[in-house]
This record gives sequence, structure tokens and C-alpha cells, in this order.
Amino acid sequence: MARTPTPAKTDEDRAKSKNVGALRQLAPFLRPYKSLAVMAGLALVLTAGISLVMPIAVRRVVDNFSTADAALLDQYFLSALGIAALLAVGTALRYMLVTKLGERVVTDIRKAVFDRIIGMSPRFFETIMTGEVLSRITTDTTLILSVIGSSISIALRNMLIFAGGLVLMLFTSAKLTGLVLLIVPMVIVPILVLGRKLRKLSRENQDWIAESSGNASEALLSVQTVQAFTHERESRQAFAEVTDLSLASALRRVNTRALMTSIVIFLIFSGVVGVLWIGANDVRLGTMSPGSLIQFVIYAVMVAGSVAALSEIWGELQRAAGATERLVELLQAEDSVKDPAEPRFVPESVQGEICFEDVNFNYPARPDIPALKDVNLTIQPGETVALVGPSGAGKTTIIQLIQRFYDPLTGQVALDGIPLTEMDRHHFRQHIALVPQDPVIFAATARENIRFGRPGATDAEVEAAAKAAAAHEFIQKLPEGYESYVGERGVMLSGGQKQRIAIARAILRDAPVLLLDEATSALDAESERLVQLAVDDLAQSRTTVIVAHRLATVKKADRIIVMDQGEIVAQGRHDELVAQDGLYAKLARLQFTDGMAA
Repeated sequence: MARTPTPAKTDEDRAKSKNVGALRQLAPFLRPYKSLAVMAGLALVLTAGISLVMPIAVRRVVDNFSTADAALLDQYFLSALGIAALLAVGTALRYMLVTKLGERVVTDIRKAVFDRIIGMSPRFFETIMTGEVLSRITTDTTLILSVIGSSISIALRNMLIFAGGLVLMLFTSAKLTGLVLLIVPMVIVPILVLGRKLRKLSRENQDWIAESSGNASEALLSVQTVQAFTHERESRQAFAEVTDLSLASALRRVNTRALMTSIVIFLIFSGVVGVLWIGANDVRLGTMSPGSLIQFVIYAVMVAGSVAALSEIWGELQRAAGATERLVELLQAEDSVKDPAEPRFVPESVQGEICFEDVNFNYPARPDIPALKDVNLTIQPGETVALVGPSGAGKTTIIQLIQRFYDPLTGQVALDGIPLTEMDRHHFRQHIALVPQDPVIFAATARENIRFGRPGATDAEVEAAAKAAAAHEFIQKLPEGYESYVGERGVMLSGGQKQRIAIARAILRDAPVLLLDEATSALDAESERLVQLAVDDLAQSRTTVIVAHRLATVKKADRIIVMDQGEIVAQGRHDELVAQDGLYAKLARLQFTDGMAA
């Protein structure tokens, strides 16, 4: 479906982005590279100092241009050449150091943001699109790289030149310096007024870029569905709309920045021309030497140029400040599911008992619709339990709570008598294997996809798991066998093949708790029979929870739990539930009668 663009966040929404002070939040990422930053700072001071010395050398050359001492003149020119060489080396050194600093800091930021996001519970992704997260990791970090690797260095250098040039202007001519300072308030006013507007437009532009990225990501990840429903025109229109709004926002930012830059430069250089005219009169009257006037003009141009550069860089700093704030929002995002400060020890030999005690749960996106109501359920170690019922009954919710993707509103879920909320999620999930209804296949080889279940598994173990999942035969027929690349999201595989790879992954994990969420839904009859045999064999030695709509796949379960509207309405073995003539019997009649009729 076409998405309505989300308006950019207001200043109130992002109070912390009101000024470039937000860049201070980059300090933790800069600390590990203090020595590199110090060396870059020294190189920066060196180049700024050399730049400030050059006008003095120019003055001496000009004032002694008519001297009869050719050796002295040669000495001045050689000195100027030496200063230029030092400036070139210092500038190259500064560029190398600050660029390395920027690359390392941005790499660390990207890692930190990804490390934080990859561990967030599903609730987090209900309120933010994956495309926007990717936009922040790429676009926003690129802005920060530009600032750390260039803009801050240039800004600091221009600040030094501004301060040093101003002092040296004062020593050269106090009168002309006073006239120059009269121009400063005229320059600061447009910077402050237009800078505030520029900051707001920069944040707005970044929001629209993220919105555009999210729109494209959603459409491309569902490209087959888009094409199947001939929705290309609407998808193109929706993306074009968001992209055009992003362009309009960017153009407003560019126009504002251009206006600010043109006003500042015009005011500065108009002042310089006026001061030069007064200075030229002083030279004509003999109260000032030509070399001193040229020295003063060079310093005035340097100071004016530094102010113009600072006004231009100010916009970049503001954009980077907004980008920093957006990244910090991700780093500081609160997860609704948190690990305890002192988690309880999870024994290596987990038995696999699962217990739901008075569990009530509503999904955050549907707070008024109960997903589970007063659920009490104990699954014994090694028991195979099937969850059946109509769509929306709460079956998959049980699977998600066992993995602690969400926490119950009331009650608790426990593994081997230990509440999940008292354990580290990473540790207890290592004892759980999952086969989801929609298998996730990564853009890698068939072998790597199966080995995802246990990264340390040998090739022989991977192939044994594939055989157990009835996947070995079709994998061998792929162009390069187990080393065949299966494409993004497994586009080179059929639905059944994806499911069998997902089952092989779970078999390879060899965990004491096995969760099967419609694990055979995408299989043909023969593959389903083979996989069912593998699942039956696998389930004998571990706790198994099966979610299924096809009742034929759960008839052998030790216990069948019948759910309806978030409640357990019946439980027992297949024959017992059929004899009760309740919801299960109704479902059985529908499925088996339809199956026989077919």
C-alpha cells in the first residue's frame, strides 16, 4: 500500500537538536582516539600559524623590493618558499589525521548503533521502519564523517586564523582594524537569523530522506507482491511523492544557506574594499608603508574568508548535530524487554519444562485486544505439545512469549522453574530452536544458511541435518551444491525448499526446546511426510511445541492444546478431543471431510 509521508519532527520533538552542542554526544566515540585527535590538533595549529606568518613575509618583500641588496631579496623569497613547503606538509598531515579520525569514529558509531538495534525486541520495530534505521546508519553517519573528517578541522583552523589575524591586524593598523570591527555586527545578525531557519530545514530534510528510504525498503522487500497485484504505479507514485518532498525540503535548505552565504560574503568584502580605500589614502599621505597595507589587506581577507567559511560550515555542523541526535536516539532507545542487572544462572543441561502462570498479554500495537487471557499451561520436559485453533487464537503468541520477544502484562513464563525475566535472553535462547511460519533465508550459500543454527558445526553435521530435514537431495541438485548462493531472502528457492532449510537449521541447533510454527505449511505431501518423520524423531528427545493448522500433522502429539480468542478451551489427545465434540472436533470434521472430498 502507498504510505502517507510522515511530517518532519518539530523543534519540540527534538529539543536536543537546537544547536551544534548535540555534537558533544560524539565525545564517547572520540575518547579512544585521543592521541590521534591531539596530533591532528597540533598539525592544525601548525598550518594556521604558518598561514598567519606568510603576510609578514610578503610585507618585508614588498617594502624591500627596491633595495639594492639582491642577496637580501633572494633570502626573503627563499624564506617564503620554505614557509610554503611547511604549509603543504602540515596541511597534508592534518588532512590524513582528521580523515583517519573521522573514519574510525564513524565505524565505531555504526557498530554501536547496529549492536544496539539487533538486540531490540519486536516492539521497537512496531514504531520505526527498518528503512529509517538503515538511513540513520548510512546517511546520518556519512554526515558525521564529513564533519569529523573535514568540517570541524576547517572550522577550528578558520577560528584560529580569525583570532590570530584579528590580533595581527591590530598590530599592523589599529585604526583600520577598528573600522573592520564595525562590520562584524552586520555579519553576525544574518548568521543568527538565517542559521536558526537553516537548522530547522536541515532536520526536516533528514526526516524526509529517512522517510524515502523506508518507503523504498518496504516496496523492494515486497516486490513480488507489488508486481503480483500490479501495484507498481502506486508504489512509484508513493515513492516519487516522498522523494519530491525530500527534494523540496533540500532545495529550501540550499536556498537558505546560499542566501546566508551571499549576504555574509557581500558585507565582509564590501567592508574590506572600504577599509582598503582608507588605507590607500594613508599610503599616499605617507603614514603607512605599502608593505604594511598589503599585509593588513591580506590579514583582512584571511579574517573575512574565515568568517565566510565559518558561516558556511555552520550549516554543515547543524546538519551533523541533527544526525548525531538521531543516532543517539537509537543508542538511547529504551527496550520494553530488558535483561536483569544480575541474571540467574542458566544450567547447561536444560530439561525443557515450560510453564505459563496466569499469563495475560496484549500486543503494544493492539492494546485493547487481548492476545492471551489467563493462560495456565505446563509443558513437561520431553513432551510434544501441539497448539491448534483458528487464526488469531494466540498460538503464535505462545511461541513468541516462550522466546521472550515480549513480556506478559501479568503472570509469568518460566523455563525449568526459572522465570524468563530473571535470565539473560541470549543465554536461555541458546537452548531453543525455532522453525518459523515464514522461513528467513539469508543472502548466502545453502550451507551457511543451515550453519546459522550452530555456527561451529562441521560440514558433515550440516549435511546430516539437511538429510534429516529432507533437504539434502534438492541442495545437491543446485548448481554448486551446498556452496550455491540462494539469493536475497532465498529468491532462488521454492517455498518448500526454504522451509526445509529452516528445519535443517533447527535440527542442527540440537536444542532441548524445539518450536515449530507451521513448520510444514509450505511443503508438498511427500516432503511433508519426510519432514514429519524427521520432526517425530527429533521430538523424542526434547520439549517440542508445535503450532499447526493442519490437524493431520499433530495427531501424534502427546497433548493437543485447543485455543480460541486467547484462551485455552480444551486439551488432550486427538481421540479424546474428537470425542468431546467441541471446537477441535469441529475443526477436525472440516479438515478431514474436506480432505476426503478432495
